[in-house]
Amino acid sequence: MIDKIEITGNGYKVEEPFKKYAEKRIGKLDRYLPKIAKKDVVAKVIVTEIGKNKNDKYEISAAMDIPGGKVLAARDECSNVFAGIDLVEAKLTGQIRRYKLEVQPHRQKKNWRKLFIRKK
Repeated sequence: MIDKIEITGNGYKVEEPFKKYAEKRIGKLDRYLPKIAKKDVVAKVIVTEIGKNKNDKYEISAAMDIPGGKVLAARDECSNVFAGIDLVEAKLTGQIRRYKLEVQPHRQKKNWRKLFIRKK
């Protein structure tokens, strides 16, 4: 789990059930990170209330500061804050996977062929 998660509201009062849910969803994203980056990741989640009428909308933005100066960010608008955190989590998951490919390139096929080719 990511230890440092900051959840704030801008025009929205962050309640305990949402805070627990957001920590659970965003906190488990460390399983996709490379081992080097897992130690000092800081995640920030900001919930902003857009419409104050009956059609309330919320903008949920999340940013993950990864050691080495990399920042992964995602933003989404939704009418339900719980559904919005799910969408932001999915976006961050894709960005983490792309980041992991940059940091840890795959092995080349040539190296694997050497293991299985018989020497005569």
